Amino acid sequence: MSAPRRVLLAYPTAWDRPQLEACRAAWQGRFEPVFGEPSDAASTWDEDALAWVDRAEREHGATGAAGRAALDGVASSSDYPGAIVAGELARRLGLPGARPEAQIRAGHKWYSRLAQRLSVPEATPRFALLDPARPDAAADAVAQAGLDFPCWVKPVKGAFSVRSRRVCGADDLAAFLAEPATARFLDTWVPLFDRLLRGLTALEVGGRHFLAEELLRGQQVTVEGCVQRGAVSIFGVVDSLVDERTGSFTRFEYPSSLPPAVQARLGDVAARAVAGLGLDDTLFNVELFWDQARDRVTLIEVNPRIAGQFGDLYLKVDGTSSYEHLLAVAAGEPVRLPPRGGGRFAVAASVPLRVFEPVRVLAAPGEREREALRAAQPDVLVWVEARAGQSLTDFTSFQDGSSHRYAVVNLAGASRADLACEQAEVERRLGFQFERRA
Repeated sequence: MSAPRRVLLAYPTAWDRPQLEACRAAWQGRFEPVFGEPSDAASTWDEDALAWVDRAEREHGATGAAGRAALDGVASSSDYPGAIVAGELARRLGLPGARPEAQIRAGHKWYSRLAQRLSVPEATPRFALLDPARPDAAADAVAQAGLDFPCWVKPVKGAFSVRSRRVCGADDLAAFLAEPATARFLDTWVPLFDRLLRGLTALEVGGRHFLAEELLRGQQVTVEGCVQRGAVSIFGVVDSLVDERTGSFTRFEYPSSLPPAVQARLGDVAARAVAGLGLDDTLFNVELFWDQARDRVTLIEVNPRIAGQFGDLYLKVDGTSSYEHLLAVAAGEPVRLPPRGGGRFAVAASVPLRVFEPVRVLAAPGEREREALRAAQPDVLVWVEARAGQSLTDFTSFQDGSSHRYAVVNLAGASRADLACEQAEVERRLGFQFERRA
């Protein structure tokens, strides 16, 4: 029997270990996940990610006595720096993986839009590049792109929805770009991305810019899949449901409720966008809108990595986790998709639990409560992100600007009505308690 193929997970995220454990039976004996250091959560804005690649190359590039490489694959569920440095390490070691320039081009919203305008013009919104160092010139850039106010403005390299908002006119746009919070975001979030862009690509426009684009509407979805040697496989389409008051994500449901023909169209747009960016040997997730009234698909963004939050949704409904596919793609093994609907449940969801006003956490689940939940509802995965005594008052620092996420629950059932009952029982067992803060 051959030895398990070793796959390094660069900058592992909070999703990785629980998701891999949930599908252990599928990969144990075939693969050996190796968790790199530091974790995604422990990385900092001034981190030298290229030095991490140098160290990892020295550590993992050697071969053993039998000539076997220390690694058989490199992957990451981290948006950045994880996915980018995983691609660069794979390149240096001669392993499968998306090349860094393609990943950075995909993650840079302006360069990504330029590529989309060529590969999927019908799904690419009108857009304009904005320089926050020249806020008074931003309205002219919007007009030259054929955009009207109101429009949507976001960083070309963002995080969640931080510093992303609807702007209603020229003065509103200039004021937004000139806000001190915009400068703070660019000074802390962007430098790491710019070091990677300068060190690994010939791209000239760095991350200290914003993008204005036409307002998009419709049902938001995520199409996830992989590309291997140029061939695209679609895992599925996940519906993104939002709070009507704030636009905050309230749940992600699989399979999508959209008609099969619409899902096929969404998958086609995603596949062409991925190809147009030059991505290969990687998982991807593509966010899109389906506007039924205008019969239009529009692209939001292309992410050249696994959607770690969704891994077990496919396992629950179809019988195979996307984390199993992650290991296979990294090691250069062909992905074999199971028949749709071959899992134990008809529907699954990932539910971000949120508060919409400033609160203090009076009670949060400890290990005893979590163990009781695992015993009572073994198919449920929970990520707890708040602790007792913590104040959840900042909705802008890596939150969505309107709410604060304190946990994520992944669950499944025979119907969407079952999901609501299951969620209520999970929340009861978790036992979070809050008090309102002024």
